[in-house]
Amino acid sequence: MGTDSFVGCVRQVRLRGVALALAWAISTSASAQGVAPAYSLILRGGTIYDGSGGVPFVGDVAIQADRIVRVARHISGHAARDVDVHGQAVAPGFINMLAHVQQSLLIDGRAQSDLRQGVTLEVMGESSAGPLSPQMKSRLETRLAQLHLAIDWTTFGGYLEKFEHQNISVNVAAFVGANTIRTYVLNEADVQPNQDELAQMRGLVHQAMEEGALGVTTALIYAPDTYAKTSELVELASESARCGGMYISHMRSEGDRLVEGVQETIDIARSSGAPAEIYHLKAAGKENWSKLDEVISMVESARAAGVRISADMYTYPAGASGLDGSMPPWVQDGGREAWIARLKDPALRARVIADMRDPHPNWENLMMKSGTDGTMLLAVQTPALQPLVGKTIAQIAVERGQSPEDVAIDLVIEDGSRVGVAYFSMSEDNVRRQVRLPWVSFASDADAPSLEGIFLNMGYHPRSFGNFARLLGRYVRGEKQLSLAEAVRKLTSLPAGNLSLRDRGRLKAGYYADVVVFDPASVQDHATFAQPKQYSTGVRHVLVNGEFALQDGEPTAARPGRIVRGRAWTGQAGGGCRSAARDWSWQP
Repeated sequence: MGTDSFVGCVRQVRLRGVALALAWAISTSASAQGVAPAYSLILRGGTIYDGSGGVPFVGDVAIQADRIVRVARHISGHAARDVDVHGQAVAPGFINMLAHVQQSLLIDGRAQSDLRQGVTLEVMGESSAGPLSPQMKSRLETRLAQLHLAIDWTTFGGYLEKFEHQNISVNVAAFVGANTIRTYVLNEADVQPNQDELAQMRGLVHQAMEEGALGVTTALIYAPDTYAKTSELVELASESARCGGMYISHMRSEGDRLVEGVQETIDIARSSGAPAEIYHLKAAGKENWSKLDEVISMVESARAAGVRISADMYTYPAGASGLDGSMPPWVQDGGREAWIARLKDPALRARVIADMRDPHPNWENLMMKSGTDGTMLLAVQTPALQPLVGKTIAQIAVERGQSPEDVAIDLVIEDGSRVGVAYFSMSEDNVRRQVRLPWVSFASDADAPSLEGIFLNMGYHPRSFGNFARLLGRYVRGEKQLSLAEAVRKLTSLPAGNLSLRDRGRLKAGYYADVVVFDPASVQDHATFAQPKQYSTGVRHVLVNGEFALQDGEPTAARPGRIVRGRAWTGQAGGGCRSAARDWSWQP
């Protein structure tokens, strides 16, 4: 071989080695060529919980830019940075299946209360702040005036882009709210759509799906969602299904008509072809606790029959909502302002009180299910009412010398809001049982604040600060309700599969490098109902898209969060509803 030919061969080998070093199969190929691979980062010596639920092993995770490139017992070669994580668990970043982070992330993009628990993806649902009609936009600006947020979007896509330009630490995804769609077309009124209006609603869902929505979401105990009939929901869910999306729902009842609510959800999934998920599964009210057996049987029978249905939950025996959940839907017809105006009318007030005292209403009365001594104030807007936070409606009624119903009505009027409350309506034994169900993932159903600035004046349910750490500390380590490997699966690959996200939720080559490193022996929630504003501890590092968002237990200056859009998003190659509808992936 001549000198020129030899030099040419050497040059080709070198070029080939560089290319292989950047490929997903980087280490194997490079080893074959005798070239040491180069990575952005290697996490070394941790116990790997890859998200599959399988047996963990001690090993390394190699990352290049924003992707995982290798997971193995030992990865040779060098990286720009090696991090020793011996004695720590290494898992995919946790997915919060229902997060109300719209306001907290737009004020402070760090999402500290969740980030410190290992959450890397916040999935927004139950409603959405887009699309917005001019009237809706004006109303939202008024209702959020105290937060000084600029509502500078009108479409669902613009709503997502607001987060994209906000410099956020965690990833965000969102469903389009059926209530938002309904309000856009029908305002907040208790009316039924005609065929033209229903077609317009379907068109808005279609548009939102192509702008990145994961599907359609509902909150059926609240106005205006509660005004929607099942047939309307089937239409919207069908449009979501045509675009490769889900139907995900806070059901019409979680108490007296729990079984009927589950059946409606199953029927909507079956009729529309959309996968369905039950938000924050629970049996509310002591007289309904025993219904969990039937609910589990219904869901598992539907799954066995091929209906794609799942659920999520939070790890507390009390939920959080507003006092609107304790008042009849008719008084809320037309929206918050109309609701408060009616409460000020003595005749209508008397009618509301009578309905609130009805032991068998045809609507979901959360205070009835929890009792007045189990309904505790969490959040108000008016400074004069702040001393009442942490007290129950029963306690306030004694202090004011009023009936509990009068207290609830007056608080709404005085605060000009729905008033945040905790409803203690669930059985701890049911919570333990649900934690073990293989088709149940986890959701905080809350915001993700920081303990500083404006957030210090707000009220919270402890789930804002402890939902995921409580699972790992109390139910895995403390009570051994399930293994750590299974808990990690239910925090990662299970929700990712339900959402049809194919490159998140696992420690696997080619997947985005969303990774949490935590100490299984010490991870712990500290937030309580009496003192909710306490961060969880035990999470050491959190990587989001390959960058440290949390390092040594503290947030970094990096803001690596991105928008995770649904499969119909037209901003990607092969996007659009037609393409997504041909691309289902059933992952039970």
